[in-house]
Order: sequence, then structure tokens, then C-alpha cells
Amino acid sequence: MYENQPIPASRRSDVDPFRAMDVMAAANRMIAAGEDVISLAVGQPSAPVPSVVAEAVGAFLAKGRVGYTDALGRASLRHRIARHYGEAYGVEVSPERVMVTTGSSAGFNLAFLTAFDAGDRVAISTPGYPAYRNILKALGIVPVEIPVGPEDDYILTAAALERAHWDAPLKGVLIASPANPTGTVTPLDELRRLIEFADAEGIVFVSDEIYHGLAFGRETASALQFSERAIVVNSFSKYYCMTGWRIGWLVLPPHLVRPSERVGQSLYISAPELSQVGAEAVFGATDELEAVKLGYERSRRLLMEALPQLGFGDIAPIDGAFYAYARIPEAFEDATALAKHILETAHVAATPGLDFDLQRGHRTMRLSYAGDPDEIAEAVRRLRAVPGLGS
Repeated sequence: MYENQPIPASRRSDVDPFRAMDVMAAANRMIAAGEDVISLAVGQPSAPVPSVVAEAVGAFLAKGRVGYTDALGRASLRHRIARHYGEAYGVEVSPERVMVTTGSSAGFNLAFLTAFDAGDRVAISTPGYPAYRNILKALGIVPVEIPVGPEDDYILTAAALERAHWDAPLKGVLIASPANPTGTVTPLDELRRLIEFADAEGIVFVSDEIYHGLAFGRETASALQFSERAIVVNSFSKYYCMTGWRIGWLVLPPHLVRPSERVGQSLYISAPELSQVGAEAVFGATDELEAVKLGYERSRRLLMEALPQLGFGDIAPIDGAFYAYARIPEAFEDATALAKHILETAHVAATPGLDFDLQRGHRTMRLSYAGDPDEIAEAVRRLRAVPGLGS
């Protein structure tokens, strides 16, 4: 009866596409066809992995065996991550609270699965990283999107969180600082107010800190400086230039460590051992990583100057990460059409804002400056030649 009928997709799989990946795929098809395309679409460092990582991994591979680790991760890496919090933030973190994950993506899955039940309401800001919304929806959790914009420097404030909570009670809130797509850093006093309100109301505070290390002139703080109840998600992908290694970590409240371990055992077994070896080594690559960051600063200054000249407006404060987020020039009505136009005419890939804001994103665009600074400069030169940009 059913043998010739397609299997219907589940309701939980009905999430929006990640348009940045679609743009990257289109750019890659053009590159494969021999076209010279510069991508500003995806937040992926173009710098090679630091040399100490390659050396450590090579030595480990020479031993001839790569296997499973504990679900929580290699003990030596967990200790090194815990030590990092003392060095970077002056916070003492027990290695027992650290869980190594298959990238921050697995970290969000584990955090959401162990802290929330289906039907719980979790606040996120919009524009924001689309995977937050999509993962929450796929798990049956309700994302509560709180709009932010130029009027509040694209920062979710404690006052806005309080209003949303009184409107309908929240079980959790997720704050990213520096943020994707805006690059904004939540000021320390505001971050403190957010966490204090969440703790007072029993709201689970999830802190996305994967762009820490990539702030320009603004101090970043870890949520762990203000509360032991916070769940911290971090990654070796961005500052540490290890995107394809798929390695990240969680710092969990003590009561969530064992539940996260149990769920992780079944979902992932463990993060890749080889990547864990590289991740431990990368803490010794500060000089190389800071040199890469200098390149981001160069590209950031270029975009801060060029975007207004090209007609972009309401530019989010480019405090950190490696993104510029702005309203598209008035000559264009739709960001998706503009992204297609500049890819075809200028061979520059950028991400339309609908990825990050389903209501207002048709008028905004994100440009990543994670690539080589010379390529970013060439991309700006090409954009200047596009009719309607800056005219």
C-alpha cells in the first residue's frame, strides 16, 4: 500500500534553510567552473591551522591509533580549557564542568537538550545566528525572538528581556557576544544585568562565546564571571582557525554535567580524538593567532570606511567577530536579489539578511571579513564597480 509513496518529512525538520551555506554552495559551483569568486558569505577563517597544531597532530598520528575518548573529552584538554578561564578571565573553573564537543553545534544541541523540555520558551535576539532558531525548533523548543536594531546598537538589553519574560514566562535566554551577524559586543554592565535578571527569575542563561578573542577595542567578559549557573558554549573554529576540525566545548553547571554526558554518549560517543589533540596544542599558538587577528583588523577598517560610501546604512557596531551587518543601499529593494546580482556581476558572495532576521532581513546583508585581507580589499574594489552601489 505504501511502497510507492514517499516518506513524509517530520514536522520538526521544517526549519528554514541556512542561506549563507546556499550562497557558499553557489559560489563554489562558480569556482569549480573556473570563475574567480571572492566569498564574504561565510564566517570561516582563511588562515591555515597554526603550526603547533599540525606538529602535535602529526606526532599523534605517527603512533598509529586514533580512537574514542570519554564522552566528556580527553582529560588533558578539559584541564587545559579550565586553565584558560583563569588566564583569560580570572575565573576558577573545575575541569569536571568542561565537556568537549563536536564543534559548538553539538554544544548547543547538548545544552538545549539537557536544560530545556519541549514547549519551553527560550529568548534569542533577532537578527541572530539562524541555527539557534532552527535547532530550538527542531527540538520542539519555542524560540522567542526579541528584535534589536540601530536604536539599541543591536544589543539585547536586560530591560527588553524583562519585558519579554513578563509578557510570557521564559525558561531560557541565549546571548552571543561578540554576536553573529552584527559583530556587536554586549557591554559588561549590560551583560551583568542580563545574567542577574536571569538568575533571579530562574531563567537558564546560555552564553555563546565562540567569537571571544576577536574583539576590537571593546572588552569581552565570560558569563562565568557573573554566575555559576550559566551554560557557556565555545569553539575552536573562529579565533583558533579550526573550523573543519569540528571541535568545541561547554562549561556546564555541575548538575548538568552528568545529563550532558549521558546524552552525548548516545548522540556523539565523543568528539574526534585527533581534533582534541590539535585543540589542546592550539593554546600554544597565541603569536600566530594574534597575527591573523591583525589581518581582520585591517579588513575591518576597510569595510568601516567603504560600506557608507557604497550606500549601506544602519551599520551595526563592528565591535568583534569578523562581520559587518547593514541595511542595503536604497537603489535595491531586496537583499536576496542584491546578493545574487553581486555574485553574478562582481563575483563577490555575501549573505542576505533573511538568514538572521525573518521579518526585516530582506533589507539587510552580512559581509564576512574572515578571509585574506588582500582578497577583502579586492572584493571592495569589485563592489565599487557595481552599478547602484555608491551611486
